[in-house]
Amino acid sequence: MAKTDVLTLGILGMLAEQPLHGYQIRKRLGTELGPFRALSYGSLYPALKRMVAAGLIAAVGEESPETTGVPSSRRSRIAYALTDDGRGRLEQELATAGAHSYDDDSFDVRFSLFGQTDSETRLRILEGRRLRLSERIDELQETRRRQRERADAYTAELHRHGLERVEREVEWLDRLIENERSAHRGENNGSGASATDD
Repeated sequence: MAKTDVLTLGILGMLAEQPLHGYQIRKRLGTELGPFRALSYGSLYPALKRMVAAGLIAAVGEESPETTGVPSSRRSRIAYALTDDGRGRLEQELATAGAHSYDDDSFDVRFSLFGQTDSETRLRILEGRRLRLSERIDELQETRRRQRERADAYTAELHRHGLERVEREVEWLDRLIENERSAHRGENNGSGASATDD
């Protein structure tokens, strides 16, 4: 399966809960998913159109009978709902934990869909993200060492801030990974206990 682009994945995840109008999708993408804060209608509606054409979602109009066929300056409100193909695509995507799932441009979206993702996949994504950021810390530290003598105070401060930001995310990921592992162990112990009781 070709990689689902991050905007399409975000839309599929939202429509899994309920049908939504375009403006509702835009608002939720903006408030719930950081990468889409500046999302414009100019990028959203072409994406919705492509998804309808691909059979991933279906558009349902809400024109009233008395206005049907009558020219109007008011755009009819259209709700979008997942199709069976769209639900299948979402399930496939949520079951994968490839490198694209913990890249900077898609991790927030995947994380927002963790409630619909199984525990093992969540853990693989979190661990992949942590590894990626640990490598970035090494790179940032090396950059700081190389540029320490040449950088002015403001550039040095910017490098320090960038490093601390990544380190804070790694600490956050460590907590999430430990919680996920604990929950996973609890599930396994629970299932083991019930099997022994039988």
